[in-house]
Amino acid sequence: MRWSEIPQDAKTYMLYHTLIAPGLIVWILFPLYLMETGYSVLEVGAFFTAVNIVAIPLTYLFGRLFNRWDIKKGLIAIDILDGIAYVLYGLAKGAVAPLMFFAGRTIEKLSTVLYPLYRAYEQIIYPEDKYEEIFAWHLRLPEIPRLITFPILGYIFGYVYPSPESYRWAFIFFGLFSAITVAYIWFFLPSVGKEERVTPEGFTFKVGEFKVLLAFEALLTLAWALTPELVLINYIVFTLHKTVFEVTLIACANSLASILGTYASERVPKGRGFQAIGIGMFINAFYALVMALAPPFWLVLAVYALGDFGNTLWFPFYRSWMFKLIPKEKASEFHAAISSYRKLLGLFTPFVAGALASLHATLPYAVSLALFLVAGAMFWWLAGKRDNLTVVSAFD
Repeated sequence: MRWSEIPQDAKTYMLYHTLIAPGLIVWILFPLYLMETGYSVLEVGAFFTAVNIVAIPLTYLFGRLFNRWDIKKGLIAIDILDGIAYVLYGLAKGAVAPLMFFAGRTIEKLSTVLYPLYRAYEQIIYPEDKYEEIFAWHLRLPEIPRLITFPILGYIFGYVYPSPESYRWAFIFFGLFSAITVAYIWFFLPSVGKEERVTPEGFTFKVGEFKVLLAFEALLTLAWALTPELVLINYIVFTLHKTVFEVTLIACANSLASILGTYASERVPKGRGFQAIGIGMFINAFYALVMALAPPFWLVLAVYALGDFGNTLWFPFYRSWMFKLIPKEKASEFHAAISSYRKLLGLFTPFVAGALASLHATLPYAVSLALFLVAGAMFWWLAGKRDNLTVVSAFD
């Protein structure tokens, strides 16, 4: 699918994600900041788990609320909440720092409660007959600014200004930058009100397929939640004795691999979505296997890139299949329920990941390996049962 063939509203939305991509470096800097200021990997995992517990009841309620409102307001709320959280991280200092960290992380977690609105917005604004093609562009564009900005920022915070104090200024900068992204949403993104969310005539909710989707969500959520940024950062910075610059180099390699993966996904034949998902899971399993063996930095760089290539290969087919299972007039409510399900599954995984990493820095990857293998086997089996993205009636 060519860029010129994408509807203008969809282009505007993709460019929004391109605009916010550089700020995602906060997801690397914040756990590193905590560990460099005295917190162990186990304590950071416990901290993230405590915040998860506080946030879990809100997800489904927010989904129902914004099912009745313009989803655009929810996207604005996400950026406002993230901006406040980042500023609190930057201002956290002295005796009150732990309280401000907790308040900031709770507010940031509250913004993730609204993340299902991204998927609901995409389901509505992207052409239904072009989901797979358009998600290749959706994944591709935000990787370009990350590829450019992450190594620059990583070098600055890894070698030029490596102190935790410099991280605090970065938090404040990206927190204030949210004012620009909020303005972009307000002025340029189209509103999506309830009247625009009309279910296609003849839509049938497929219970059996939805069960399979939930099983896959459980496996995938646990596999990735057990190897969060804090596990990678702990291994690269505190085991291999590198800096945040090397962590951002991994992120850049991931971005490059993701861009290549979007082109590979466009070449998967129609009706081969389950095979693509299964292959992607096996690629992720290989990444987890290598990481479990505590590889040197150059191999970490290569295998993380391979893992992101696998993610990008299967993602458009999975998201397209998911969207076809959910009625549009209930999009935000369904996605919020699925998100709440993910959060419930991942409630204690930061603590578990931190505990495993405290025993051995790469032990969490060994557990993820088994989960990726099961997920891949499930979709490979499904692919053998049928040629299209429809689950066999045995699951009904």
